[in-house]
Amino acid sequence: MPNKVRHGITRMCFFFNIICSKVIDPVKLDELENEVAIILCQLEMYFSPSFFDIMVHLIVYLEREIKCCGPAYLRWMYPVEQYMEILKGYTNNIHHLETSIVERYIAKETIKFCSEYIEKTKLVGLPES
Repeated sequence: MPNKVRHGITRMCFFFNIICSKVIDPVKLDELENEVAIILCQLEMYFSPSFFDIMVHLIVYLEREIKCCGPAYLRWMYPVEQYMEILKGYTNNIHHLETSIVERYIAKETIKFCSEYIEKTKLVGLPES
């Protein structure tokens, strides 16, 4: 990979590293707004125009969103999406998705409850050590 492309991608990684941190300096946000515009211009020189769709353009607005709503990690949907992937794995019948998910979820919760209940019970007839 050419050094200029590597440099642009590395700068973009540093940008995402800063906005994903738990503590963000508000003064740095103004600098980041200018920085991301420069980074995108550099990347436009090396990548084809078809690479830049609306999602790449939305990177410019991340600083404004952080100013309005606070740190990004508080609003991420990754945990919800991961849980939806787990629920999606519960589907057996493609014609009745919700029913299939509910049945498997209830079975899983029942097994979890029973295993926790059995661990707490005191065995009868066995001497304690």
